Amino acid sequence: MTTTSGRKGRFPFRLGTTSYIVPADILPNVELLAPLVDDVELVLFESEEQSNLPDPGTIGRLAALGRERGLSYTLHLPLDARLGDADEAVRRRSVAKCLAVIARLRPLAPLASAVHLDWDGRGGLPADPDGWRARLSRSVGELVAAGVRPRDLCVENLGFPFDSVEPVVLEHDLAVCMDVGHLLLMGLSPEEFLDRHLERCRIVHLHGVVDGRDHRGLAGLEPGMLARMVERLSGRGAADRIVSLEVFSRADLDESLAIMEGLAQWAG
Repeated sequence: MTTTSGRKGRFPFRLGTTSYIVPADILPNVELLAPLVDDVELVLFESEEQSNLPDPGTIGRLAALGRERGLSYTLHLPLDARLGDADEAVRRRSVAKCLAVIARLRPLAPLASAVHLDWDGRGGLPADPDGWRARLSRSVGELVAAGVRPRDLCVENLGFPFDSVEPVVLEHDLAVCMDVGHLLLMGLSPEEFLDRHLERCRIVHLHGVVDGRDHRGLAGLEPGMLARMVERLSGRGAADRIVSLEVFSRADLDESLAIMEGLAQWAG
């Protein structure tokens, strides 16, 4: 199936997708996506064992593609960053890792960064939630003190209740990244989440759920709910919002772009 173009600039928000649509490095993916979407979510990892951070030459090419094709970037900060870890050395390394990624990608002028405020990477909650939140708050404060703008840091809902981290969001006036699939897998309503968080919602990870698995094409969402969400996301604050089709295959992207094209009327 061949992805069709023509969706760029069709919505009041910036419509994007991930940097892993075809099995290749970041640059070939961005070259493929530049004519198709407004934004590319750079999914990054950085550890002692492996890293996919682009080198300066690649960053220069990505920046040029952005200028030439009207393409913006958002970051997904490393998934293994443990900003609330009880081990102070791990917590500090996690802050440093996030800051290093942000500094490396600064030439791309990313619009925002999605961040996980989880505990163990498996969706659980710690035995000492108050201490965990205090450590998260300390880490976020260090990121902000280092120059990260609070509303550029978008806290993603994960596999536990978002109100567990909402105090940190409010304390530091952070933004929110709504992941639709995560909500659905928990049996929660994305529309109710928007009722509470729309004003802070700068990034949306939009994808379907099929046979209990998320990050699938938008055919895996109830059409009426999807249309209502697109309409609401197109309202107040839309110019500062990125809706990222968080899928990881060409087929799911093709399906999702076609469905989004049919929803352009709801964008107003």
